[in-house]
Amino acid sequence: MIIRPHRHWFLRLFAWHGSVLPGILFRLTLNLAMSIIAIFCLGWYESLGVKLTLAPFSLLGVSIAIFLGFRNSVCYARFTEARQLWGNLLIACRTIQRQALAICPHEVPQVTTLLLAFCYSMKHQLRGSDPRADLTRYLGGEAEKVLQRRAPTNFIELQLSQWLAAQRRQGNVSDMVYVSMDQSLNQLTQVLGGCERLASMPVPFAYGLLLHRTVYLFCSLLPFALVPDLHYMTPLVSVFISYTFLSLDTLAEELETPFGFASNHLPMDAMCTNIEINLREMNNETQLPDAIRPDAQFRLR
Repeated sequence: MIIRPHRHWFLRLFAWHGSVLPGILFRLTLNLAMSIIAIFCLGWYESLGVKLTLAPFSLLGVSIAIFLGFRNSVCYARFTEARQLWGNLLIACRTIQRQALAICPHEVPQVTTLLLAFCYSMKHQLRGSDPRADLTRYLGGEAEKVLQRRAPTNFIELQLSQWLAAQRRQGNVSDMVYVSMDQSLNQLTQVLGGCERLASMPVPFAYGLLLHRTVYLFCSLLPFALVPDLHYMTPLVSVFISYTFLSLDTLAEELETPFGFASNHLPMDAMCTNIEINLREMNNETQLPDAIRPDAQFRLR
C-alpha cells in the first residue's frame, strides 16, 4: 500500500510512486506509435474513402467508462472487505489475549504464540509465499507438524480450540467464559474463511476479459478516428484518453486480489507486525519489534 504525506495539488500531478503509470507506460508508448502512424498515413487513409468518425467512439467510450466504473467499484469493495477482515483479526486477537490474561495468565505465552503463528500463516497462505521461517520462529519444532498440513492456518486455529477445551476440562474456565472465548475463536474462523473466499474467487474471468479486449481495441483504433480532425494534436489527445482507460483497467486488476505485493495491495507485513506489538505489549514485554514504516518509495508492505 502507498502511504504518502499530504502534498500540494500541483506536486501530486507529478507523483510517480504509487501511480499505475509505470505499469502502463509501454502500452501508452504503443498508443503514441499508433498515433504517429495515423498522422503519416492520413493521406493514404483518406484516399481509401473509408473514414472513422468520432460518433461510434463517443458511444463506445461512454459504455466502456460505465462498465469500467462498475468493475472498479466491485474490485474496490473486495479490497475494502479484505481490509475490514484484517481489522477484525486484530480485534479478535486482542480479545482472546485479554481473556486469556484474565483467566489463566500462566498460559498466555502459548496463546500469544499460537495467535501470532495464525496471523503469519494466514498472510503467507494468502500471498502464496513460504511460511516456514515465520512458523519456525514462533512454533519451533512444532512447525514441521503444521507445515505438513494442507491447511496449516486452519490447523493452528484448531490448536487454539483444543487449548480452550483443555482449560475447560481442567476447570480453569466456566461455561460462560468458555462460550465467550469460543465466540472470539469463531471470529478467527470468519476472518480466515472470508480471506480465503476473496483469494480463491476472483471477479468472473469472462467479464474482465471482455472489458480488457474492448479497452485495448478502443485505444488502438482511437488515433485513426481523431487524426482527420486533430492532425498533429492526435498523439496528445489519444494518449491522454488511453491513459484514463488503461489506468482504470490496471487498477481494477490490482484491487481484485488485495493480498499480493503490488503498490495498491494490503500491507500485511505491517499489519502482522502491528498485531505482534499489541499482543506482546499486553504481556508487558519490553523487547517489541519495530513498526514497519513506508520505504523511500512510500510503499508499506
